[in-house]
Amino acid sequence: MHAPSPFANDPAAAPRQMATLHFSPELRDWIVGALRQGGTAPGITDALVARQFDPAVARALVGAFARVLREGAPMPEGQITVERLPMPPAVPRLPRTSVLDGGDRQVHVLTRTDKPLIAVLEGVLSHAECDALMVAAQPRLAPSTIVDPRTGEHVVSPDRSSQGMFFRLAESPLLAAIDTRVSALMQMPMENGEGLQVLHYTPGAQSRPHFDFLVPNNEANQASIARSGQRVSTLVIYLNDVEAGGETLFPEVGLSVVPRKGNALYFEYCDSNGQLDGKTLHAAAEVLRGEKWVATKWMRQRRFVSAAEAG
Repeated sequence: MHAPSPFANDPAAAPRQMATLHFSPELRDWIVGALRQGGTAPGITDALVARQFDPAVARALVGAFARVLREGAPMPEGQITVERLPMPPAVPRLPRTSVLDGGDRQVHVLTRTDKPLIAVLEGVLSHAECDALMVAAQPRLAPSTIVDPRTGEHVVSPDRSSQGMFFRLAESPLLAAIDTRVSALMQMPMENGEGLQVLHYTPGAQSRPHFDFLVPNNEANQASIARSGQRVSTLVIYLNDVEAGGETLFPEVGLSVVPRKGNALYFEYCDSNGQLDGKTLHAAAEVLRGEKWVATKWMRQRRFVSAAEAG
């Protein structure tokens, strides 16, 4: 008979899980300097997270250097061993309610999944607003592009056979009203939103499965994330009814959302811990009859700064 483990009934006595964190001298000096100047651990951690550090790593590093200063221990070089800290539970941005406050209107939630968080919202835009948005977008439509994963450049691709355009943030009274309402529904500041994109699909047009979050595997995406943070959520607003086809598909979830004029599809893919959700892979099914118009809003972790604005 095996002797019982001395840790079996005493969680506090269980062996601690440790992790080794590597850091540059510049990062160590910045954190230590901020602490010595009176910076708080949460404030310094938030500053690191804003620079795309993993939240758990940022907390552990700041806590470790604060402990070194407090205890007067020798300053570590290159790496430090810390207790592996559990990641706090991710907090969804969309409230778990049946009705959302859009500022100037109440919006009903028709259906919702939690992992990943996907919700269909009723009546985000009125039919008149949908019509006005299509009219405003029509003269500016051009072949839609995707971001080339190798170069980060926007290129025309057979993976997306629609036409599209971007509005500037709140560029007209109509856009200001829509951007304000959408920001309230998405629970994010309006300045964190990219300009509203309108896409037009004719019969046969579709988009292949893709992610909306930015994969940091090229300089353009890395620079965009550094400026504005990662994309965190998407709202797709359907501007017309489609005779046949044109559904939004989530192949990893087995979900298909049918376009309905004025309704919207919301989904999150970057949680409050900065973790990305690959189950939000999605596509636009081929339009079989009629046409399809959608308006899409992407939200970032911080104020959106375009490459042109950054200079």
